[in-house]
Amino acid sequence: MSRNTLRSRSPLRWPLLATLLLLSACYKPGRFVWVDDYREPQVQGDENYLIRKGDILSVNVWNQRDISSRIRVRDDGRISLPLLNDVDAAGQTPAALARAMEQKLKDLVANPVVTVMVDEPQPIKIAVLGEVRNPGKKLLDPGAGLLQALSEAGGFTDYARDDALYVLRQEPGYQTPARIRFTWEALTRNEGTASTFRLKTGDVVVVE
Repeated sequence: MSRNTLRSRSPLRWPLLATLLLLSACYKPGRFVWVDDYREPQVQGDENYLIRKGDILSVNVWNQRDISSRIRVRDDGRISLPLLNDVDAAGQTPAALARAMEQKLKDLVANPVVTVMVDEPQPIKIAVLGEVRNPGKKLLDPGAGLLQALSEAGGFTDYARDDALYVLRQEPGYQTPARIRFTWEALTRNEGTASTFRLKTGDVVVVE
């Protein structure tokens, strides 16, 4: 995909342009970290994926077919299985949820061994702001990167900067989001970690 494909050649209407300039101006001050220097905080458990509302999980309790189930995470972030009601699932890794369920089953099953797999993850929910043709909220397939987000946003306007692409990511334990900087050249040339960076629900992409 070329930069020309993503760049708009038609002028923006003035009200929309003014709104986008105000939005992007909010993010200009402050520090940033280049994507090659960004280190994602480690989460507990063996996997990085955090279970979300609407995900479909496969829960297997070893040698307990009646308890094992394929189930969707409810809107309240919980799941219910035979013998277990209202188990908090959203926000946990599959491994962490499995350990929590083992603890709850100890009084009901001898030596419970639980495995949890995400069969059908929900789409990634992000926002794209700034110098793009179609800013706003976007739904992306799990594993999508910055190029997919820019494509969904209709590409760049004529005012976009090649070296001022940002992802704002709220990290647990921090009051302000991390501000991760990318360049168009690194994205399209597969340089460094830019092309392998994966977006997460809650990320905000800003094109200055």
